[in-house]
Amino acid sequence: MEFTPKQRRTLTAVVDTFVASVPRDDDTDGFFATKGSDVGADLAAEQYLLAHLPADHFAGLQQLLDTAALVGLKNQPQAVRESIVGNLARISPETQGAIAALYQLSVMFAYGLTDAEGRNPLWTGMGYPGPQQSPPQTPKTLTTVTPTSDTTLDADVVVIGSGSGGGVAAALLAESGKRVIVLEAGGYRNESDFIQSELAAYQNLFLRGGFFPTADGMVSLAAGGTVGGGSTVNWSNSLQTPQTVRETWADEFKLTDVAGPEFEAQLAAVSARMKVNDAVATQNEPHHRLSEGAAALGYSYRRANLNVDPDRYDPNLIGYSGMGDQTGAKQGTMRTFLQDAADSGAQLLPNAKAQRILTSEGTATGVEATYTDPETNQTYRVVINATQVVAAAGSLETPALLLRSGIGGPAVGAELRLHPASLVTGIYDEPQDPWFGPAMAGVVNEFAEAHDGYGYLIECVQHLPGLFTTVVPWQSGAQHKELTHKYRYRADWVFLVKDRGAGSVTIDANGEAVHWYPFTDELDRQHFREGAETAIRMQEAAGAQQIFLAGQPFAPWQRGEDLEAFIQKVNQIPIGPGGTPVFSAHQMCSAKLGNDPLTSVANTLGELHDTQGVWIADASGMPTCSGVNPMISVMALARRTATNMLAAH
Repeated sequence: MEFTPKQRRTLTAVVDTFVASVPRDDDTDGFFATKGSDVGADLAAEQYLLAHLPADHFAGLQQLLDTAALVGLKNQPQAVRESIVGNLARISPETQGAIAALYQLSVMFAYGLTDAEGRNPLWTGMGYPGPQQSPPQTPKTLTTVTPTSDTTLDADVVVIGSGSGGGVAAALLAESGKRVIVLEAGGYRNESDFIQSELAAYQNLFLRGGFFPTADGMVSLAAGGTVGGGSTVNWSNSLQTPQTVRETWADEFKLTDVAGPEFEAQLAAVSARMKVNDAVATQNEPHHRLSEGAAALGYSYRRANLNVDPDRYDPNLIGYSGMGDQTGAKQGTMRTFLQDAADSGAQLLPNAKAQRILTSEGTATGVEATYTDPETNQTYRVVINATQVVAAAGSLETPALLLRSGIGGPAVGAELRLHPASLVTGIYDEPQDPWFGPAMAGVVNEFAEAHDGYGYLIECVQHLPGLFTTVVPWQSGAQHKELTHKYRYRADWVFLVKDRGAGSVTIDANGEAVHWYPFTDELDRQHFREGAETAIRMQEAAGAQQIFLAGQPFAPWQRGEDLEAFIQKVNQIPIGPGGTPVFSAHQMCSAKLGNDPLTSVANTLGELHDTQGVWIADASGMPTCSGVNPMISVMALARRTATNMLAAH
């Protein structure tokens, strides 16, 4: 597949329509005059499309570009280009989706790309300082295995996944004297490797290269894809499992100890190891606005606890840690539990994807994996003989592993929960500078269980100039540039839904995970709408001069306009593709624990109903979603599973 020269020129014209040159007399730093192709966004978009589009979609895009070329798009002034692009989007739902995708790529690359010095020429006009580009030279301290040919290894336990669940289980098992090998599909990168470029972080630290859509297109998923998993790239919010959730797990799913002091001890143990505290929860300007908006409307707000070491904490640097923490302050599993496991003799095998769990007569015998050399791209078959296997590949991959292995029963992949979320932005008169202090240091939990035990949270987020400029309303190149120019004046708040409805995980013909989330549950959709409305009202109460919901197809609300009319208009926007984008960074419940083999994959101890020696120790095992940022819940549940393993064997 390739574009013709004319199609390339037309693609460049489309990119420059979305990220336009709109010179102004007061444009002292050239921000308004710089177009997308000036920073290479057109070339990056072309490379992305060539690498990711299926052949039939690529052919359709070529036809769309040919149509645009026929009407002379590249030779038209900006206003005419905008009209042409708008008309193309109205031809059919397919062209509307293609134009929307081109917009997303154009903006993401224009504001997210960096040069050899780690800078982007548009950042100056946005007031964005960007991350420091001199990470410390920190030695890697985990013991790794590096196959150079097809290899067979022996262990007592294989832990598949090194994230919040797998890391905790590996530590407890290794400390007990078990010979442990940890498989991780992602690479082993530490502080020295974290350059904190947004696009580089997506490519190197996230599953499937960053945000990727569910098969139905409804939700964009983000999950860790590196050593430490989500704990390496999350925003450190360390909320305890709500008591109401623990009681549901105990009463309805018969994890009877979870409601009491035994699980309290597990929560305390993981929190202590990660140095969870609130002393580092610096209340930066977006958090001040969040607490002010809550106070003005009489809503609860509380500071968050974070797994950040106060002795290493630097508020000038921690705000970039979702793209890899250069300081070592973030106490994810790479620095804590995996290190404990290594100190007790555990070995880490990164860049190794578990293909299937090996069994004989209903009992685990090991794991077959594919190791890919990151330097040569050479692949080798690795077999690890072990009588105990811990499945902790995450809620998006653990079900696929079980399905490929033919184990787990009928509930494998069912009941996927996502905490579906979106964004409301307020633009203020004074700089908000969200890169100072932690991304997420407080939470509005007034509506956490608003109806029938379900509801939503509102929290702050990490600044991401590429991603977050894609949700800025676009009516014209000039209007989009004006709003993007106010980047440092933004306070972005995420609202996330404790979902009652569910999706699923299946596998395709190649055995790869396929994720589905229709988002049809009426209560969840109600809470999504209410979350957006609540965040809008709080932004207004906190003094925002402009407010917009992510991706809204009309201009932001301006102070002095009718807020009720704006909210009514927002509520008419469809949820999902073509409307308000839905994101998920919390995936749970797709291989859950419980007492019923028809509705759960593992028993109440964590061992598969149908396969002895295979245990679930990640977010997929949660019987219901946590309703809060799930890291601590996942870790405590994994520690519980590992404790049960040791008691049984």
